[in-house]
Amino acid sequence: MVFSSTVFLFLFLPAVAVLYYLIPERHVKNILLMIASILFYAYGEPFVVFLMLISIVCNYLLGLLMQKEKLRKFSLILSLIWNLGLLGVYKYAGFFVRMLNVLPFVEFPVPEIPLPIGISFFTFQAMSYVIDVYRGNIQIQKNLFYLVLYITFFPQLIAGPIVKYKDIEQQLAYRPFRAEQTAHGIKRFIYGLSKKLLIADIVSIPVEHIFSLQREELTCALAWMGAICYTLQIYFDFSGYSDMAIGLGEIFGFTFRENFNYPYSSGSMTEFWRKWHISVSTWFKEYLYFPLGGNRKGKVRTVINKWIVFFFTGLWHGANWTFVIWGLLNGGFLMLESYEIIPVKKMQKSRFGKCLGHIYTILAVIFCFTIFRAENLQQGMHFWRTMAGFGIADEMHRKIGLSLFLKECNSLFLITMLIAIIFSVPVKNRIAGYFRTEKAKTLLQGVSYVGSLGLLFLCLLYLSSGTYSPFIYLNF
Repeated sequence: MVFSSTVFLFLFLPAVAVLYYLIPERHVKNILLMIASILFYAYGEPFVVFLMLISIVCNYLLGLLMQKEKLRKFSLILSLIWNLGLLGVYKYAGFFVRMLNVLPFVEFPVPEIPLPIGISFFTFQAMSYVIDVYRGNIQIQKNLFYLVLYITFFPQLIAGPIVKYKDIEQQLAYRPFRAEQTAHGIKRFIYGLSKKLLIADIVSIPVEHIFSLQREELTCALAWMGAICYTLQIYFDFSGYSDMAIGLGEIFGFTFRENFNYPYSSGSMTEFWRKWHISVSTWFKEYLYFPLGGNRKGKVRTVINKWIVFFFTGLWHGANWTFVIWGLLNGGFLMLESYEIIPVKKMQKSRFGKCLGHIYTILAVIFCFTIFRAENLQQGMHFWRTMAGFGIADEMHRKIGLSLFLKECNSLFLITMLIAIIFSVPVKNRIAGYFRTEKAKTLLQGVSYVGSLGLLFLCLLYLSSGTYSPFIYLNF
């Protein structure tokens, strides 16, 4: 079940919300959310839900073992083996076997194991809980139902954001009802739904067409169009999902941390990664980068640590070399910036330099996301060559490509692209800055709620057309 489906919007969410607000007792509310979350996951993964519950129980028991000082490190090691082994079997087994089969005289059968939806997210949440217990950052949770609710809670279960246990530990036990928070959560959910349906899904249409073209059919204009559209698609798709998850959390009294902060307004790749998919970047920083030594062991070691982190960040996204290369490319840009080979700090000292830094960052992001979207390295390399003007399209295919380009550039697409570009930067925050008096702020808030109802109406019209595309991050 996904947030943009009619089953979720018209059946599941209203039923759960009504029951939640009718039930007075907090612990019964928690039981309701836990059962609803398990049903939410079971709707799409009826058998894998047992795997998720077994994983939660294992991490719960390993957390309890840490009450004995002599078993703390042993429990941590077992937890890492279990969780990483789970990812290794279900997500990377086929990938590693294919790598081994490259060797001479080696030919193992490649396992075809279906990837459970959201396994990367709920496994990382379980790992963060056990690691934080080991570090002494949180108390051991002796109530299994709290841990089950924390990991299975449906707003963030299948595509994040990754919520650390310490961030919502108190909220599991006590969540005061605030009508303003609930209203804001509904509005935030509608904003996220609009990002997904009214922007990401529309710009995804040329992406699917262009990335499915034959090599000789791809022209420079089409390659750039596909790469730019995908860069906008993945942002509005994933930030839209995060907005919906955060909004749903608020509806049920939870406060999640932000996952995106207008990353396309960044003036460097370093800044970009402080604003893009914040939950996963902070997870790797806290649980991999810092244990490796962070930036405390000299500049060379810092660069190596960042490369390691970005290698695993790329691999976390999927068992494909395109993701690994994407991660290493991002790590490479951060290395060039840290050594000031790309002088982003100097760029920030003048208006022209800031503009130049922003252009560089956007081009670097587009360059990286092109290989991220490609089916394989060969297609990604071909896109790069074509974008650089070294494509292989002949005159006939250039004419076909031009006609396809013009066909994709219909009025709806052009308007959507303009809206996407405008709202990929913090224009909303700038507009809000002009409303400084309380009366003006109240007026702006009222307009925003009316506007959200208009957006909801447009989303429902879009859904009624039967058009649907899945969330990108459900694949990770």
